[in-house]
Amino acid sequence: MYWQVYLHKTSLVAEQLMIRALQRAKELTLKGETLIASKALLYFLKNEITHDTFNDFTLETYANLDDFDIISAMKEWQFHDDFVLSNLCQMIINRDLLKIEIKNDQINNDKLNKHITNLMHKYNVTNYEASFFVFKGEVTNQAYQLNSQNINILFKNGKVTDIVKASDHLNLKVLSKPVTKYYICYPKDKL
Repeated sequence: MYWQVYLHKTSLVAEQLMIRALQRAKELTLKGETLIASKALLYFLKNEITHDTFNDFTLETYANLDDFDIISAMKEWQFHDDFVLSNLCQMIINRDLLKIEIKNDQINNDKLNKHITNLMHKYNVTNYEASFFVFKGEVTNQAYQLNSQNINILFKNGKVTDIVKASDHLNLKVLSKPVTKYYICYPKDKL
């Protein structure tokens, strides 16, 4: 069930678009562009946070961020002059996401390059800019970790037993093997 909920195709592509929109916003901000955003979000767009620069103020500022900050910023950024930022934000706000294919085998680079080249020619963008809209990746799920996440059953007699040992019906050893799937995302027809 984990795959159907947390690694659902729509959730996966929406998350990737949001990550890329925030990356692009940070790039533009660090280049001197002025973006409309909350103080908390601007703090993270304007500053490189590292182990050495992380402090109580950074933690407090992070705690002040919520989904409203992100969505409000993206509603503004969808009208920005930057092709990448505006289109990423429009896709998220309008729920017009990229197409995603999930496969059991790794994605062929030729397929990836074909989609990148098409996008570059269609919208006259650079390879780097196209890579915000055409990308591949992998997701891994391990439903049950035998060594670290035991599920214990408490019996009426007070005895506690690991579910793997207690159940004849569940083959949790099969669920304990990591499953990796590969994905490619690209525009459906138009941006």
